[in-house]
Parts: sequence; C-alpha cells; structure tokens
Amino acid sequence: MSFISEAEFDTVRRIEALLFAASGPMSVEDLAQRLPEGADVDGALLRLARLYDGRGVELSQVGGRWRFTTAADLAFLMTEEREDPRRLSKAAQETLAIIAYHQPVTRAEVESVRGVQVSRGTLDVLLELGLVKMRGRRRSPGRPVTFGTTDAFLQHYGLASLSDLPGMAEMKAAGLLDLDLPAGFSVPDPAAASEDAMEDPLEESDAPEFLTDFLGEPEAR
Repeated sequence: MSFISEAEFDTVRRIEALLFAASGPMSVEDLAQRLPEGADVDGALLRLARLYDGRGVELSQVGGRWRFTTAADLAFLMTEEREDPRRLSKAAQETLAIIAYHQPVTRAEVESVRGVQVSRGTLDVLLELGLVKMRGRRRSPGRPVTFGTTDAFLQHYGLASLSDLPGMAEMKAAGLLDLDLPAGFSVPDPAAASEDAMEDPLEESDAPEFLTDFLGEPEAR
C-alpha cells in the first residue's frame, strides 16, 4: 500500500475489520455510521480493494454494498458437486429475466411480454427464493403490484448492479438474440426504469403468501 497518513490507515483497518465480521454486505452509509465523523470511506474502500486485488480473498461490490469474497479462480475449492432439486424451470427463468430487465413490472406486463399466462406458482418460487420482491403498487387503475429483483439476485448472478446485466451486443455474442433484429429493437435498461418508477410503497397487508407444494406440481408456461 502506498504511503498514507495514520488517520487514513486507521480508517482502512477499521473498514477491513467491519467487513470481515459483518454477516452481509455493507453500504458506505453503514460503514460511515461506525467510523469517526469525516472519515474518507470511499477512499479507504478503494485502497482496501487494491490491497486485496489478486489475493485469495478480494473486496467486491454487490448492489452498492461491499463485502469480502473468495477470488473467482479459487471458487472450485469451495464447490461441492451435487444435484440441485430446486433448479428453476424454463418458465421461472423467463419470468425472472423479464422482471430483471423491465422492473418495476406488473404480472400483467410479464404475461404480455411472454405471451402466455404466468402461473402463481412461478412467482411464488421466485419470491420464496428471494430472487424477486414485491416493490410497490403502480399508480394506475387497479393499483397492481409491481415486482423487481433483489440484492440476492445480484449476488447469485455476480452482478454489482442492474447496469451490469448483459446488453444487446453481449446477448448477440452469446447467441441469445437473433442477429437479424427488427429496426428500433432495444434491450430495456432496468436501472433507468427504476429511477422513473411511478409506484407507491407496499402496505403490510401486501406481504406475499407462498404455496406449500408448488415444486412438485406441473407448472403452466
């Protein structure tokens, strides 16, 4: 680490200790509340990230929050091969992708994009796994509930923020989009859409109720 003042070094050490002991990712605001007033949290995080760059444990940002993670090239050491009984169905994957790119989005809007009805079980799976959450109620007739992704979604797919979702060029390169697309076609920007969301906060009565045996039942597409 390059030369820094004693105060800056102390801030780096404190943040290192906080992140090491934290049960989950911490935001800049979370860290600042536990540090002396005026501490340069952003600068200390950058220094800490450089310090751990290339080591077995690295400092990473997920959803605007910071945490220590195992270096990507060493993930195999912690991997255990086993069959996952809770793999998402194709319908759930499609629904999750639509919510990720179009959020905040209502169930009716998801069905419009997919072209088929979304079963209650599909949304229940995504909600119960913590990949999707009920965001609010749209300021439109009927005030339908809107859905969006969670920090758990970002962590699961290794994204720092929604702006890191694959764009059109990346999707084409991966063969996920036809190279001959219609004029005017564009990939939605969920980060921009979230800023302009016309929705009201949820009320306590809006908490989701999960089905109990949805995994063993056939699922509508």
